[in-house]
Amino acid sequence: MRPWLLALLALFGLALAQKPRVVIATGGVGGVYFYYGTALAEIWNKAGVAEAQATQTAASIDNLLLLENRTGGGTYYCGTVLPDSAYLAYTGGHERFKDKPAKNVRILFAMYPNYLHIVTREGAGIRVVQDLKGKRVSTGAPGSGTEVEALLVLQAAGLSPKDFAKQERLGAQESANALSEGTIDAFFWSGGLPTGAITELSAALARKGQRIYLVPLDPKSTVVQTFQKRFPGLAGPGVIPKAVYGARADTPTLTFWNLFVCPASLPEEAAYALTKATFEGLEALRAAVAAARDTTLQNAVRFVGGTIPYHEGALRYFREAGALK
Repeated sequence: MRPWLLALLALFGLALAQKPRVVIATGGVGGVYFYYGTALAEIWNKAGVAEAQATQTAASIDNLLLLENRTGGGTYYCGTVLPDSAYLAYTGGHERFKDKPAKNVRILFAMYPNYLHIVTREGAGIRVVQDLKGKRVSTGAPGSGTEVEALLVLQAAGLSPKDFAKQERLGAQESANALSEGTIDAFFWSGGLPTGAITELSAALARKGQRIYLVPLDPKSTVVQTFQKRFPGLAGPGVIPKAVYGARADTPTLTFWNLFVCPASLPEEAAYALTKATFEGLEALRAAVAAARDTTLQNAVRFVGGTIPYHEGALRYFREAGALK
């Protein structure tokens, strides 16, 4: 083989070797995480900055465990996570991380706000959080950020799953199906607007002559006031407009900004390239996922200076793009 061809092949092989293999840990089908991560993988592959693939998971805590335990051998596990889950994992405050805090987590960017949904139907006898007592309730999939948030809100309301007639631990689609079929009375879900599984649930209930009801978390309520006092800075106020799911009224709730995280071991150049490709591909991301309308340069850096550090490669891009000074 000719020397120049050998050199070309060597360079080509080097280029391939430098392109990181990235697995994007997302969430369950029916939730925004899954579609956001899938769209991001397509953008990165098309931009040639990674060999990326998205994988379905139980979401936040599961994703952080994958990042910590499965990254290696040239494969990097990144993922979509809720800030409360990331904070508890990083500081060792979550039971799955109490012996080994997730110190390898680095933020690439903040994505969009999750809205905490407490979903039931009109006529179920559930108007406020305290009404969940004695009901059949799903608190989210095991290892999910939804479950973390549900337990924190219940704690603020003076409740626990022991107060339910029955606790289920289901993802978005499974919870929606169970409520539609009448095997549960309510479920928690933390997701972007709209969440497909809940949109489908609303339509399914309407076909039965029923109507969806979202339990309000009013900023002035004792539950929210207690939550904010116990967990300052973790969540802000938000409203789920009635038109999103066909509810009778707008629903006040808590919002949690989602984070996209990668391991500290991801090379700086790779982190820079992934971040750059994301923000240069926002048009495609927003076309695929409505919640990505809130993925902006300004929102991306809202946690800079917080407890969990950003990846240096991402910070370099944000400085170049003018989002940071």
